[in-house]
This record gives sequence, C-alpha cells and structure tokens, in this order.
Amino acid sequence: MLRIGIAGFGKMGKIRAETVFKNPQTSLVAIYEQSTITDNILLTEDVKICDSFEQLLSQQLDAIFICAFNNVAADYTKRALLKGIHVFCEKPPAQNTAELQTVIDAQKLSPKILKYGFNHRLHYSVMQAKKLIDSNEMGRLLWIRGVYGKAGSIDYHDNWRNYKNYSAGGILMDQGIHMLDLFHHFTGRNFDVVSSELSAAFWDVKVEDNAFVTLKSDNVIATLHSSATQWRHKFLMEMCFENGFINLDGILSDSRSYAPETLIIAKREFEDVTFAMGKPAENTIWFENDDSWTLELDEFIGAIENKSVVPNGTSEDAYKVLDLVERIYEHSGFYHEK
Repeated sequence: MLRIGIAGFGKMGKIRAETVFKNPQTSLVAIYEQSTITDNILLTEDVKICDSFEQLLSQQLDAIFICAFNNVAADYTKRALLKGIHVFCEKPPAQNTAELQTVIDAQKLSPKILKYGFNHRLHYSVMQAKKLIDSNEMGRLLWIRGVYGKAGSIDYHDNWRNYKNYSAGGILMDQGIHMLDLFHHFTGRNFDVVSSELSAAFWDVKVEDNAFVTLKSDNVIATLHSSATQWRHKFLMEMCFENGFINLDGILSDSRSYAPETLIIAKREFEDVTFAMGKPAENTIWFENDDSWTLELDEFIGAIENKSVVPNGTSEDAYKVLDLVERIYEHSGFYHEK
C-alpha cells in the first residue's frame, strides 16, 4: 500500500484525493493546505492535516501529489524528490523552464518517479485518435487547428490563476497548455512560433484572457485559440491529413460543460466531383466516460512498481511544452508591455 500525501487541497487536490481513496493500492495519509479544510471526505478518513509543507514531507510518504500554486510547484517537486519521495505534479510544471531545469537536475540525483499531470492524453477519444495517427492510415499530416475556450465566471478576476505571481501566466498557461501538449503528443514534432497575439480583452486581469497562436514545423502549420471569453465552453481540435481528417470535438469533465466528447473520422473523396467532393462520409464515435484521472494514477503506480519511466507526462514532455509556452509569451511581447 503506497502512502500518499497531497500538497494543495483545492479543486485538483480533491480530484486526486478521490482517485487515491478509490484505488486499493494507495492510502491518503496526509494533506497540506494553506486554507481551512472542511471537506467532508476527510472527516471519515484518518488523514493528517499538516501545518506546513515540511511537516507533510515528514509523514513517511511513498508518493506525493503537488496540487499547489504554480509559483511553488517546482520547489515542492524538487524538495520531495531529494527527500526520496515519488512525485506527481500538476501542470503547469513550473513558472518557467529555468525553474523546471532545476527539477530535472534534482531528478537525476533521485531514483524516484516523477510524473506530470497532462490528463487530456488519457481521454478515450485522444487515445483512439493517437492509435489511428500512429497507424499511418491517414497519411501525412497537413495542418492542425485547435480551439480551447471557457466562459470564465462571475469571480474570474479574483481567481488565483489570474495573478501572475501565483500562476506565471493566464489562459494559455492554465488551459491552452493542454492543447499544446496534444500537438506534441500527436505529432512528435517541435514547433517554431510564427506569430502570437495575447490580450486582456474583457476581464480586469493582468494576464492574458485570449491567446491567438500560429506555429510551424517543417511544412505543418498549427494554430491555437485559447480563450477565457468563449462564453460557451468549447474544445475542438481538427487535424487534416493527406487521406482525410480527424476531429476531436468536445471533452468530458466533471461539469460536463465541454461535453459531449466525440471523435470524428473521415476519408477524403475526390472521385465524384458532383456529389462526393467536399462531403466525405464521417464516422462519429461518442464517449460517455472520463477515466483519465484514474488512468493517470494507474500509470504513476505502475512506474513506481516497475521502476520504469512513466508513459505520459515525463519531465521531458513537461519541459517541451513549457518551453513552447515561454516562447509564445516572448514572441507576443504581452508582458513586456505591461
């Protein structure tokens, strides 16, 4: 039985706690959270509430989930690794690549497992799309277009994610980073930043609430619009290949506000100019379950037991996507103007 600790008991900390409680191989033994914890789930469990991160590290943990603010994620991860504790850290992995490099340096000194939380990779629609792409049935990739938008909330301007000293960025760092990670995941490519325009279009915040990005790798163009002014939650990733297209339309979440989750596959049809051209037959697959949190924990446990590299969310994955986010920010000049 793995003894688990959690640093940060906000939304993500609670999600991770629920998966730990449900897994027969793990036991949640301690939590560190700066705010008062009143969650009922802890009242029936023997969980130690710690007053500091140092106290959490002293609880004889086998593994720890870092679900804290971005400005302490790298420091907490590094300290846990050097303490001899396996680490699962939420995205973003750090405020910048310089911070993340110090974690990677610490990882080289530790035999413990390090995994980062990019759960979108383990949605069933994404996994099925990845298999199809890897089979090369769709042929050469031509372009990618992604939209990831949310409505914000009435108290959006008060959310910690919109304070750069805690979050290191706005909607791109918070949500768009998932889409950028999928660009890497599906293509295995490194992208150059062609253009990036960031703005605080509506919300009274000091970080971006919209990011329009164009990327390029050889002849493949990828575009992303990451938005906190979509007003209707939206997840759409379109990939066009020489033999057809694959669309990921919608993604399941606890709120189901991005649902339904579908995978749309179509093969191009040129043969009949009158009837078939521009109207390929589409196969739509619907998904009703999101087990990504559970599958992430399973991957983490498997790597610990087998002393192996995690299949998704490695420090290399984390560095690659954070470096891209960093270059997008630098190219836009948005924060230099602030």
